[in-house]
Amino acid sequence: MILKRSRSQKGITGLETAIVLIAFVVVASVFAFTILSAGVFSSEANKQTIHAGLKETRTRLRQAGSAFAFSRYFGSTQALHKIVFIAQNSVAGEAVDLTPPYSADDSGTDPDIVIGADAASIVSYADENQRLSDVPWSAVFIGSNNGDLLLEDGEKAEVTVWLIDRITGISADSLNSIAYMDGSSANGGGVAGLTASDALVVKSTRFVIEMTPQVGSHLTIQRSVPPGLSAVMNLN
Repeated sequence: MILKRSRSQKGITGLETAIVLIAFVVVASVFAFTILSAGVFSSEANKQTIHAGLKETRTRLRQAGSAFAFSRYFGSTQALHKIVFIAQNSVAGEAVDLTPPYSADDSGTDPDIVIGADAASIVSYADENQRLSDVPWSAVFIGSNNGDLLLEDGEKAEVTVWLIDRITGISADSLNSIAYMDGSSANGGGVAGLTASDALVVKSTRFVIEMTPQVGSHLTIQRSVPPGLSAVMNLN
């Protein structure tokens, strides 16, 4: 009887050991699967982050050539009313949406609001007297382009930043040839430029313009207005 009990106990002990080993293998398998799954998800997340970073880096505006400032007369005071520069995309970069919120037709007052335009890029202006976070701007593609409003590799666009309304019916060298943007249809409807509460941009003013696309790095232009104003000034 004693021998039989010993064999029975050994059998039970072996079964228990087998159960423990099986449980250990199952737990280890589940743990390994969890680790592998987490690694896969982490890898995918890293890939998405890298791709987003690459897209951000490749979407970059840069200035091509000089920047020009144009001045007219507000009453008898000569002041800047627009700044013009050429923008192009970085080499092999992502396309930049340059749908302009304003246009100019040299009729009545410029600029004019483009009704229904969904502008993705924003232009801001700042000098020692003020900062305007969203100023009117227009754009015209020049040279070789495919006819859409996306600035793609190899294309160039002439961007005009409007600080104040240009009254086209008055000669450029005459008094009162520019006016504040007061939002009236007679003045093009613009309200985002300089108003009566802002300071005119006159000689020796240092300013910064930033053009920020929907995706990617912004284009920054820092210049100083010459101490002597003329109708057209090369700021480079």
